[in-house]
Parts: sequence; structure tokens; C-alpha cells
Amino acid sequence: MPLAAVILAAGQGTRMKSALPKVLHPVAGRPMIEYVLDAVRGAGADRVIVVVGYEAGAVEALLTDRVEAVRQPEQLGTGHAVLQAGPLLTGYDGDILVLCGDTPLVTAEDLLTLVRAHRGAKVAATVLTAELSKPEGYGRIIRDAGGGVTGIVEQKDAGPAELAVREVNSGIYCFAAGALFDALAELTPDNAQGEYYLTDCVRRLKEAGQGVFAVRIPVATRISGINTRVQLARVEALMRREIVERLMLSGVTVPDPSSIFIDAGVRVGRDSVVYPFTFLEGQTVVGERCRIGPGARLVDATLADGVEVQYAVVKGSSLASGVTVGPFAYIRPDCAIGEGVKVGDFVELKKSVIGPGSKVPHLSYIGDATLGENVNIGAGTITCNYDGRRKWPTRIGSRSFIGSNTNLVAPVNIGEEAVTGAGSTITRDVPDGALGVARARQENLPGWSGRQSGLIKKSFPPDE
Repeated sequence: MPLAAVILAAGQGTRMKSALPKVLHPVAGRPMIEYVLDAVRGAGADRVIVVVGYEAGAVEALLTDRVEAVRQPEQLGTGHAVLQAGPLLTGYDGDILVLCGDTPLVTAEDLLTLVRAHRGAKVAATVLTAELSKPEGYGRIIRDAGGGVTGIVEQKDAGPAELAVREVNSGIYCFAAGALFDALAELTPDNAQGEYYLTDCVRRLKEAGQGVFAVRIPVATRISGINTRVQLARVEALMRREIVERLMLSGVTVPDPSSIFIDAGVRVGRDSVVYPFTFLEGQTVVGERCRIGPGARLVDATLADGVEVQYAVVKGSSLASGVTVGPFAYIRPDCAIGEGVKVGDFVELKKSVIGPGSKVPHLSYIGDATLGENVNIGAGTITCNYDGRRKWPTRIGSRSFIGSNTNLVAPVNIGEEAVTGAGSTITRDVPDGALGVARARQENLPGWSGRQSGLIKKSFPPDE
């Protein structure tokens, strides 16, 4: 039987106090609605319809070509939101998953459990539930003496007996398509919110003699919705813990799981170690036997095996095997660092290629440059790549030695096995094997300190 999914993502999320649509807030590096999309696809939904409203264009831009989007210009409740998907599902004869876009912890397995229970019971509607010790904020599942579901009561409409119920509505349902839209057509806004509740469909189906079923999820946190930034942080903490635990079970050492932050799209090879206060973000890939941290941040970085990065930032760049970075280095996007390269303390690299075996040990800026193999960059070296209008390239040949405090004024080429004298400002190409020196002649003036002694005394009078 075909399966469709309707994801509700029209609300602003006013309690988030944000101009960003709630479903676009990131959880572990991804917009929260992305996890819901993964779950419904994993459960077998061949059609996915997302109901958008607040800042609809931003949500649609994220979901382009992956879903069918329908707009709910005025947010009049969950039932009204699902009703907007009706025209897209005219004549559809199958089951429909309905869930919110702010439940990123729900999994494909959870939804498969729901769908299988729904089809096994052969009912019109099945709701996914959970039992909470503190059910505040959730609609309560009301059952009859035999345990059958008779309805769902929202907290604002519940009386004392109903508020005592601990089994809650997850907001995740599976409906038979025909029964769902028949029930939606009869909804009225007769409630404290003055909205069209999707939950009222369950009561109406029950009253019409159609079967209603509920299946309880074993892990209650899976149904966690996000309405505030406090809840956002709690859900993110749960997800990040799961991410770290999966990595540890796959062979990664994490001495202090509570002090690192790893996004959902990150991969780390076995026998690598991730030390405290480290952030691995975006689509970062870390090879085997790496040592990352402490105090490292990697964003969309690709690291081969045996790389070490400590107290450093690497963004959008690739590091070959055996590279060492840090402490206190900054590798900006579009750098390709060759095998065995050392990038030391207080070094910044930008859009550069560093050949195998080369060293940029400390206190240097290398930008828009290409270095060959086994180049040594002395401390304080700067590639002067910007003339106020555009960036210019610097090329340094293999086995060259750049003296300390050298300024390389681009565009400039340093040949293979060339040397620059310390303190030089190089403005012209240096041929292969040549020594380039560009600094003023030193002048020593004898007796200078004696002639200046009077000035020194005037400048620094003795203490009285």
C-alpha cells in the first residue's frame, strides 16, 4: 500500500523569539526539519508534502526538488494545516503519516513501528504515544475501560482528571487517507485556542464507529518537540550524545564525551582520538589514527590518516596524512596541505597549496600561494598578496628556504632550492638556486650612546 507523509512546518515558533522559521533552526549542524525528512523517507514514504507558512520562501528554498510544498497563509491550527494538503492528495488511496517538522529525534524505525501497527490493526487512525513523568504541555490520550482510545484532549482544554493522565500524544499519526479528509471536513474551532485541531479527527472517527488505535513508543525522548531555545538545547544535547556514542562504538576514543561537539554529518576513522573542547562541524571527515584537540575546530575539513590538530581552526580545507597543525593556527578555506607538512603556532594559511614535507613552523601568513616540496618558511614570513584591488599569487619552488621576516610581494616566483635572506622584502623573482637579499645596508655610528646620554637623562630624570 502506498504511503505519503504530510509534515507541518508553517508556524513561526513565537516562543523561539526568532526571525528564522522554527524548523530551520539547526540541531547538530542541520536544520531540524532535515531529520524529519530523513525519518519519513526511511519509513517508506514515496510522497512528502510540507505545509509551509511563516517565511515560506526560506523553507521552500531549503527543500527545493525534494518535497511538494503547499502554503498555509493563515495559521488556524494543525487540522487546518493538514487540510491544505488535500488538493495534492485528491484521489490518493493509501496511508498518510502526519507529523510536525520540529521533532528531529524521531527515527525511521519509530515511524515504521507506527505504520505497521496501523496496518496490522486495520483502523482509520493510529497515534504514536509516549508516557512521560512530567506531561505538561502535551495533549493527553484518553482511553476507555477496555484500553481503547476514545480521544485526545489538549492540555488547555483538559480537566483535572485528564491532566492526571501521563500518556501523551506525540503529534505523530498514521491515517487512512479517505477517513482523514472526511474527518477534517467536519472540524470546527470550538476550543480554547479557537483553532482547528487535528486531534479532534481522532474523536470524530471514533464517534463515527471507525477504528482508532495507539502505539506507545518505548523511548519517550524521541517525541520531543522544540518550542523554545531551552528545548532546542536539550534536544541537541541528546542528539550529540548519540552521535558521540556511535563514534565510540565504531572505534573512536573520546576521553570526555560531554566536552566535545560533533555534527551529524561528521565522520571519524577508527583509532582516532578527539580531545576535550573540540568542535567537528559540517561535513568534516577525519581519517584513522588522528589526534584532534584539545581546543580544535574543524568545519567542512577533510583529514587523511595520522593527522594532528591542536588548539587550531581548519575550515574547508584538506590535510594529507601525517600533517601536524597548531597550536594556535588558522587554516582558512581552499587550502590543500600535503603529506607530512607542519603548520605551527600562530600561522595563518589562506587558499594555498603546501607541498609534501614543507614547514611553516610559526608566526607566518601564507595566502594565495603555491609551495613545492620540502620548503622551509622562516618565522615572520608574509606573502603580501593584496594590492588594494585584487589578490596576487606567490609561487615557491621545492626545497627553497625562506629566511625569517621575509616579505614576499606578490606576484612573485621563488625558484627551486632558492634562498631569501632574513629581513628581505622580495619584489622580484628569485631564480633557481639563487640567494635573494633585499634590505638596507647596515650603518654603525661609533660613540652614539655617549652623544645620546644627555638626551637620555633629560628624557628619564632620576627619582627624587
